[in-house]
Amino acid sequence: MVGRALSADLLKIRKRGIWFLVILGSLGLIAMQALNFGLRYDYLVGNIYKGDEWGGLVGEIFSFVPIALVLGATLIASQIANVEHLNNSWKQLLALPISRTAVFTSKYLVGVIALTAACVLLFAGTIGLGLALGFSTEHIPYLKILKLSFLPFLGALPMLALQLYLSLTFKNQALPIMIGITAAIATMFSANYPDLLPLAWPFLAYYAKPAMPVAAGIILFIVIYLFGTGHFVRKDVD
Repeated sequence: MVGRALSADLLKIRKRGIWFLVILGSLGLIAMQALNFGLRYDYLVGNIYKGDEWGGLVGEIFSFVPIALVLGATLIASQIANVEHLNNSWKQLLALPISRTAVFTSKYLVGVIALTAACVLLFAGTIGLGLALGFSTEHIPYLKILKLSFLPFLGALPMLALQLYLSLTFKNQALPIMIGITAAIATMFSANYPDLLPLAWPFLAYYAKPAMPVAAGIILFIVIYLFGTGHFVRKDVD
């Protein structure tokens, strides 16, 4: 049943600009660093990161990854919810012979799939940029780039879950978007936050031992999803 709902949702979002956001977010980070290294190549490669060019590239990209993840989660969640909100199609959707749990779960899966695709593009784009900049093909740090691309995403899962819950609950998207933008700005200072604060987890998932923030991110994602499912199953839908 979830599979049917997921297939339908993936068809619905084709014209909603979600895949454009996925590409723009991931390749936008790569383009930003292409410009950064292009303008300051001699300084960055010849001085700051001499002997560790790949590590320097990964570090420069990561400085923008947490804010991109939170903004991406906010915009993608809003677009997923607006498929039904703007068409006033919740009643028609829920009148179909499919459970509310499957409908709600499908929306969450679409969000996870979209951000996972963004992470895959970031991984490929980082390697491509490094090669384009002339970095050594013999010392590509695949594991470090995998960590850059996926561990912060796992730490940011609670924000995706929260944004999906808020966006699916409120027809007016002003509140979810305001919260998302505020959280994205706050991630700029995440290195100074306590380890137990979820906004710090995308940062800690890469720079600290990843077990705690990754596990905590996955667990809190599930908790928010279960809470949201219970609320969605019981609420009246306009």
